Amino acid sequence: MEPWQHAFMQRALLMCLASGVVCGIVGTHVVLRGMAFIGDAVAHAVFPGVAIAFALHLNLALGGAVAGVATAVLIAVLSQNRRLKEDAVIGVFFAAAFALGIVVLSATPGYGGSLESFLFGQILGISDQDVRTVLVAGTALLAATAFLHRRLVAVALDRETARAAGHHLFALDIALYTMVTLAIVVSLQAVGNILVLALLITPAAAARLLTDRLGLMMLLAPAIAAFSAVSGLYLSYAYNLAAGGLIVLVVTVIFLLCWVFAPKHGLVRRLAMRARHV
Repeated sequence: MEPWQHAFMQRALLMCLASGVVCGIVGTHVVLRGMAFIGDAVAHAVFPGVAIAFALHLNLALGGAVAGVATAVLIAVLSQNRRLKEDAVIGVFFAAAFALGIVVLSATPGYGGSLESFLFGQILGISDQDVRTVLVAGTALLAATAFLHRRLVAVALDRETARAAGHHLFALDIALYTMVTLAIVVSLQAVGNILVLALLITPAAAARLLTDRLGLMMLLAPAIAAFSAVSGLYLSYAYNLAAGGLIVLVVTVIFLLCWVFAPKHGLVRRLAMRARHV
């Protein structure tokens, strides 16, 4: 029997496609800004929100989203002080957020199994309501990304020029951090809190190796992410292995292939060009 004939696999397929497209597009802006660290920090910031929501018997995804957005705003606010580099501020909250989650969990009995799906993903156990929520949230997030696209690109290329052109950098920073948070929350059940950074960053990094054109990169990144998610899901069903881990391994293999064989920026091409000039 084909895996896609099962209702739970159909739900998982929709989740994979939604997560891949959202992470691929939002991740492109993260890679352009050279801010892969923010994705890791926000992923860790989601963790204490999930832990607190579990302790208070609230919605775990909502708790994670609130904590992630709050941390993103704090990072944006503190990063306005130019004496502190952005990665330093992110590093502070990266450690603090995860530490808070650990403390909350240590005070909450019986937490292990209930939070396991958020740490490692539980894509085969999602409900119809989960799918609807992700599709609605993903569509809204993509609409916001499209609306802010030109301004986000302007800031990524040159902050000072963007400032001189009248763009509000603080508001755009908060917008990007919030979009990263929501993309991570959307993808939690697909690959889990621990692996979600790979789905956000790796497809965009692979696309960056394949093309110099931003428009094409914005198409390639979600395509790579969605393909990896669906392929990892199929392999998970076929070999009875962890879906989240396989999704990340597939996208990592694609990145490595791009790094070696990309037509213009791949290792083979660079070695060939070097040999010609010897």
